[in-house]
Amino acid sequence: MAAHLSPEQLQRAAKDHLWMHFTEMAAYDDADVPVITRGEGAYVYDSDGNRYLDGLAGLFVSQVGHGRSEIADAIAEQARELAYFPIWTYAHPRAVELADRLAGLAPGDLDRVFFTTSGSEAVESAWKLARQYFKAIGEPTRHKVISRRLAYHGTSMGALSITGLQAIKTPFEPLVPSTVQVPNTNFYRAPRHGDDLEAFGRWAADQIEEAIVQSGPETVAAVYVEPVQNSGGCFPPPPGYLQRVREICDRHGVLMVSDEVICAFGRLGEYFGATRYGYLPDMITFAKGATSGYVPLGGLIAREKLMEPFKEEGAAFLHGITFAGHPVAAAAALANLDLFESEGVLDNVRENGPVLRATLEKLLDLPIVGDVRGDGFFYGIELVKDRETKETFTEEESHRLLKGFLSGALFDAGLICRADDRGEPVVQLSPPLTCGPEQFDEIERILRKVLTEAWDRL
Repeated sequence: MAAHLSPEQLQRAAKDHLWMHFTEMAAYDDADVPVITRGEGAYVYDSDGNRYLDGLAGLFVSQVGHGRSEIADAIAEQARELAYFPIWTYAHPRAVELADRLAGLAPGDLDRVFFTTSGSEAVESAWKLARQYFKAIGEPTRHKVISRRLAYHGTSMGALSITGLQAIKTPFEPLVPSTVQVPNTNFYRAPRHGDDLEAFGRWAADQIEEAIVQSGPETVAAVYVEPVQNSGGCFPPPPGYLQRVREICDRHGVLMVSDEVICAFGRLGEYFGATRYGYLPDMITFAKGATSGYVPLGGLIAREKLMEPFKEEGAAFLHGITFAGHPVAAAAALANLDLFESEGVLDNVRENGPVLRATLEKLLDLPIVGDVRGDGFFYGIELVKDRETKETFTEEESHRLLKGFLSGALFDAGLICRADDRGEPVVQLSPPLTCGPEQFDEIERILRKVLTEAWDRL
């Protein structure tokens, strides 16, 4: 085995050869690249030995924490037995076992599991399935997708087209046509019914119906919603909102896709967000927490009715991915689910989710904190210039606050989280699902110190 690079060599090689994702590379011209070398539980360590609380679970991924030998051992055992075989025409035991297990965990008749290797691929696969399904049942004009403003659904060309963040779409235009965006559920900045959460939810859902009608119901294939919208800073659904979206989709013959790439596998205290909020989508997309990040794996779970046209002689869903349902990834997912059961991970989120909320809400006494919102172990803290008026920062001020100070200051203070400006400026948190009050207090303590300093700098 080749010798490991020294910290100095890692820095040089990182700057010379590693193209980091969604990264302003010039930011490291005169600064070190953070190099994370190992993890243990809720903490990770850098190449200089410094410890950080992983308050973002990697990237909403590390559900059961870092350094779990149970998953590592399952990966090694599977690699020795069968390292790779495709699920094109063939099957292998781990993919079958995982599909069976996921079908048992998913709500209602969501029984058919199509594997991918990422969330973007899962989102794209759901759109492709919707399109081919409607052609197969004699409704070939249904191809459009409706999604919500600021929503992030992935980076492949189809998933990016569904995404509601214009800034990351413009460089790659023209994108796949036929996508329409509607208002999200940010009640803090509700354009209507800002004093009535349920009325706001009805209004927001009705915007989806209006978009379907204006687009022509016979042309709309699917509506994509996240149970809790990530981008923009954790927008939970108002009471009854998702049920109303389900009714609207049924009324117009449109498929409802629950994008749970982040929200599935315990993030909200249930295996799926659809279970948490009590609605039955036609498809659920998943990735990230399925393996707690130990190996890439994603997929979609579809209702049985979507399989029906593909049971006909000669029919097939004409889509596939080389590494989908990879034996090692499936083994990692099964081991991950075993830990969920043996360690009561869902119970921990249900018990401690309210504690996390209460701990973060202590920050509302800071003048820079306008709103704390989220659910389970998934929260956003919106930052403002004026709490009374909810005045936000200019684009230049936001960039200076988040990129120029907060991101680095929080990291230096020992907390990994996301200081995000996709929408209003927010700090996002999604700690590993094994965390508890001790880690929550540490998060609050670091945030209080750094946000206080940020306010003093304004």
